[in-house]
Amino acid sequence: MPGLYLAAILVSAAGVAVCDARWRLALWRDRRRTLLLLAIGWGFLLVWDIVGIAAGVFVKGTGPWFLGIDLAPHLPLEEPFFLAFLTYLTLVLIGAGEKLWRRRGADAA
Repeated sequence: MPGLYLAAILVSAAGVAVCDARWRLALWRDRRRTLLLLAIGWGFLLVWDIVGIAAGVFVKGTGPWFLGIDLAPHLPLEEPFFLAFLTYLTLVLIGAGEKLWRRRGADAA
């Protein structure tokens, strides 16, 4: 089923965004900082992928769930979306960790 992988990434990102909005962990806490960090992280990971592809370390997998659109050799369309999701998920998890850390510190005091 072509597009299933991209759909899974987008649905997962929507779920993370709902958690983010509910508990104000990243984007809903500080939009400017989150977007800046998202762009930096996404750019770094994309360059990392490109270098890995050029070095022959990373190769594109195959499967019926990919759309079959390549942005470059061994760089499927889904990859930038996955990298953005991975970066956003990391920022949300860091925000959750900070919130829990602060709450535990307040409870201990």
